[in-house]
Amino acid sequence: MSDSQANGDVASAEGDWLRGIERLSAAETPEQAAEAIVQTVQSRHAGVCATVVWAMQSRHGYRCVPSRVLDAQEWQAALAASRGLPSPEASGGDQACCLFSADRNLPDSAVLLLRGAGVPLAEAQLQPGLRVLGQLLRRVLEWGALRQSHRQLERSEVLQRALFAISDLAGAELDMHDMLRRIHRIVSTLMYAENFFIVRYDAGADSLRFLHYADIQDPGGPPIDQDMPLKRFQHTATWYVLTGGKALMGSSEQLREQIDGPVVIWGPDSVDWLGVPMVVDGLVAGAIVVQSYRSGVGYSGDDRALLEFVGSHILTALQRKQGKDELEQRVQLRTQELAQAIQGLQLQVEERLRGEHLQAALFQIAQLATADIDEGEFYRRVHTVVGELLNAENFFIGLLSPDRQQLQFPYYVDSGQSQSWGRPLARGLSEYVLRSGAPLMGLHRDLRYLVAMGEVDPSVTGRPSHCWLGVPLRVADEVIGLIVVQSYTESVEYRQADQELLSFVASQIASTIYRRRSTASLHQAYAELEQRVEERTHELRAQILQRELVQQQLKHQVMHDPLTGLPNRGYLRERIEQVLERQHKQAQARCALLYLDLDRFKVINDSLGHLAGDAVLKEVATRLLGCVRSPAVVARLSGDEFAILLEDILDGEVAQSVALRIFDALSVPLPIAGKELQPSTSIGIAIGDTRYRNADDLLRDADIALYHAKQLGRKRYELFDETLAKHAIDELTMEAELHQAMQRDEFEPYFQPIFRLDDGLIVGYEALLRWNHPQRGVLGPTSLLKVAQDSGQIEMIDWKLFELACAQFAKHAPPETFLTLNVSALHLRHADFDLQLVKLLKRTGMPTARLITEVTEGSLLDDPDMVRATLERLRGIGVGAALDDFGTGYSSLSYLHSLPLRMLKIDRAFVHALDDAAYSNSTTVVTAILALARALNIEVIAEGIETSAQRELLQNMGCVLGQGFLLGSPAPGGQWFARDRLGVD
Repeated sequence: MSDSQANGDVASAEGDWLRGIERLSAAETPEQAAEAIVQTVQSRHAGVCATVVWAMQSRHGYRCVPSRVLDAQEWQAALAASRGLPSPEASGGDQACCLFSADRNLPDSAVLLLRGAGVPLAEAQLQPGLRVLGQLLRRVLEWGALRQSHRQLERSEVLQRALFAISDLAGAELDMHDMLRRIHRIVSTLMYAENFFIVRYDAGADSLRFLHYADIQDPGGPPIDQDMPLKRFQHTATWYVLTGGKALMGSSEQLREQIDGPVVIWGPDSVDWLGVPMVVDGLVAGAIVVQSYRSGVGYSGDDRALLEFVGSHILTALQRKQGKDELEQRVQLRTQELAQAIQGLQLQVEERLRGEHLQAALFQIAQLATADIDEGEFYRRVHTVVGELLNAENFFIGLLSPDRQQLQFPYYVDSGQSQSWGRPLARGLSEYVLRSGAPLMGLHRDLRYLVAMGEVDPSVTGRPSHCWLGVPLRVADEVIGLIVVQSYTESVEYRQADQELLSFVASQIASTIYRRRSTASLHQAYAELEQRVEERTHELRAQILQRELVQQQLKHQVMHDPLTGLPNRGYLRERIEQVLERQHKQAQARCALLYLDLDRFKVINDSLGHLAGDAVLKEVATRLLGCVRSPAVVARLSGDEFAILLEDILDGEVAQSVALRIFDALSVPLPIAGKELQPSTSIGIAIGDTRYRNADDLLRDADIALYHAKQLGRKRYELFDETLAKHAIDELTMEAELHQAMQRDEFEPYFQPIFRLDDGLIVGYEALLRWNHPQRGVLGPTSLLKVAQDSGQIEMIDWKLFELACAQFAKHAPPETFLTLNVSALHLRHADFDLQLVKLLKRTGMPTARLITEVTEGSLLDDPDMVRATLERLRGIGVGAALDDFGTGYSSLSYLHSLPLRMLKIDRAFVHALDDAAYSNSTTVVTAILALARALNIEVIAEGIETSAQRELLQNMGCVLGQGFLLGSPAPGGQWFARDRLGVD
């Protein structure tokens, strides 16, 4: 080849590249750009088949020009080239090269595939041109992506504006029809919606309602805002959308292909039809439909998705609008109801005001009866009072003379002129009222019938009035006159309500006039009467003053103690409530309540009498007042209980110092009834802070602390804490559990044997109470005795123990043994105790000779004679008696010779002291007791033997019987009754 030919080939090649670049630069779509590349390469190399491939994200989603399906080798070659890998050998020498690679701006790669003999991809002249073509193709693809993104943004912006507009419509001041027309216009901006309608569906009623309807082919359409049965539209496309809950789109033929069932065309047949359901909470609430009658104007899948999306917002807007309309209707209805209620209240208010005015008028007239005014002033004031109730511009009062032959007018105001006059009785309107004794009201024309009937003489009536109202004045059953108001203008007419008002007032006026006329008839005694009136006035004033003083005194008595003059419990509670309320506003504030109870005050009353007790209470009140300063409150709560409220204290030390001052004040001897008394008190203190909400809680806690102080020995004070509250709650719990234990038979008798000390033979048993508690196990009497006594259950529990113990003992115990029962002072206070005990022994089969009742010295103090008589009666039937805890009382020896005793029990305190050398006196005391008992022929039982030394000493001193833990512990009867003897360990 010559140089000229080579230069021509180069020039021709460059021309081909330039023309390809020009075609590529003019391309607007990726397909046009790829086609320009293919033409350029194929024009440069004849016989070579070129293919441009891009968008290779998936095996079936790639795009290529010319459009065809790549075989497996071509696809592998294209993938390798796009990744910068060597191209695998293809059949026939085919090759592939990457026009450009994917990057951040364009995630696609483009590959050029060449097929044919002698493919020149390696030629130096081809590579620069391919790079230029690849860059141009890349720019076309980027430009296309930008345009697509721009179109999507524009569509999103249009959609967003439409949604905002739909949302704004729900809150706009528009009726439903205007809002739906605007929604139609908004949908028209998104798609072709010249033919458009919205239906609401009520699944419960199985009905639908067309809310909006627009159709160029069927302008009449269905009725709007009218519920119609869904069955009427059965098998229409709209019916399928509502019942199926799925969108439908297409021509009539396409709809039939989508629907499993017949399709009924409702209205004109459309070229394209699109309907989507409006769904809320998974339920179809309506549908939106657009349709086209124009060829070439149809709907796509994007339109369906868009309409479904917009439909949900339209439904929300409809619900909001409907809710707003319903709310406005409810508000309007409620407003009407309130207006009616207000109107009713206004009528009630008017009626009440009317009643108040009437009451005030009656009160004023009643006051005029005793007012110190002349007759003329009296009538003027009556006129004023009546004028406040109704129109009384023309007003007069007529009274019959004492002989009832004259009609006198002591007060007559007509047309502003005031006068007094009289005339003989005639046939006037006034006389007609006096004769009939009933009110008369009417217009001038209405009263003509009286003239026609001859009841009224028109010549007597004078100037005719437009409206006339007269009411008789009655005293008892006698008519003494009348009161009249009249009007000469049509603007003033009287009604039934005015007649009723005037009738009410007339009764009071009649009484007042009658009293004043009676006073006038006694004019000769005016001076005396005036004096009496003055005296009566002074008397009334004195009575009023006295009543005020009585009221103050009553108020003071209600809130104060009449004996001491101190505030009472009611006053104290109010004061505590005020203090606690103030403390809740001032978190750091504190108060203290001291609850006092005089120790052994009952002894003073019983010994010296209630007068002396009252004197003690008054003196104590005086001394308590001297222990505090204002604003502290000293109150008497009841009986011998007092309380002191200290306000605004820093801590509990202030209350404790006051308690010490009280002790000092009360320690000074008090001379009462010829004796010097030294009263003492126990005090419970509760510190009030923000934890307390009411006065009763503070009083309760102070009372609990007082109770604890008395338990610890009296004449002391105790501060309340949560431990005391818990103890009080525990006692309440125990009290309830004791009641349940009686019902559930949880009590069981335990028996402690009584031994003969010389040979260990069991001669008897002492019955002791045990409680089989369901949670705490077996409890002894010390765990429940106090609560049982305080709650009043101790006697029932004792009788339960007596019956159970006697029944078991009579049935199982050896016949030569005896049983002792502890009888408290409560039982011995009953005169029929022995009778009740005998009945129990008969029920249980217990022989009387085997039973011994144990009594303590304390039980003998209340009424020794009664106790002695009871024990004598029991001894008469064979029941013995034993004196328990002998040696601990002040007068134990005095009971030995006066009581019918079979046994006595030496107190365990003397037995325990036998081991201690420092208490050698115990040996002497025990020896003396044994000698005394032998002299009186009384058996002795030593209690509390716990050591062998104690047993040996007692045996050496001549004590025959004993009991204690050394010999045998209390146990259920089954553990003892099967044995006749018990060896001593």
